[in-house]
Amino acid sequence: MNSAESAVVPLRDPEREREQRVVDRARDGDMAAFEELYRRHAGRVYAVCLRLVRDPARAEDLSQEAFVRAWRGLKGFRGESRLSSWLHRIAVNVALRDLRRNSRHETELDESAHAAPGRSDNSARWDLERAIQSLPDRARTVFVLHDIEGYSHEEVGKLAGMATGTSKAQLHRARKLLRGSLAG
Repeated sequence: MNSAESAVVPLRDPEREREQRVVDRARDGDMAAFEELYRRHAGRVYAVCLRLVRDPARAEDLSQEAFVRAWRGLKGFRGESRLSSWLHRIAVNVALRDLRRNSRHETELDESAHAAPGRSDNSARWDLERAIQSLPDRARTVFVLHDIEGYSHEEVGKLAGMATGTSKAQLHRARKLLRGSLAG
């Protein structure tokens, strides 16, 4: 067997290839293709925005802004990562920019927008969501990006505009506050 025969051939991912074809069509201006991408990814984009800004209406607006930015920047998407990762990064950046812009005008959480769900078997999950939402902004941002979304402290620092050590300290603070909140 020669070296050409023993070269590693990447496995085909039919779903990724299909999505890339849709991305290519959208990149060429096909709105129906972009709408398909929107339908596939809107829920996740909204979820990350909501976790960061704690306001459903703002999260919806920021999700829309993220998709507008994605549409405008689609020609620059090289496909080196999954589209979902690229969209996620855009959503995080849009939400963090909004948080920085509005940090001086922080308002109280609208409790009516966060009424408890009807299913009692979700109460522990709901308690955790409420506890996360009640964290101070910087601690919540670091907790969501690091522990939920899987970013490294270095990435969190770059995204949130803080030193790596600050990210670690804020994560420690967030976890301590969550333990206290969930303990009773």
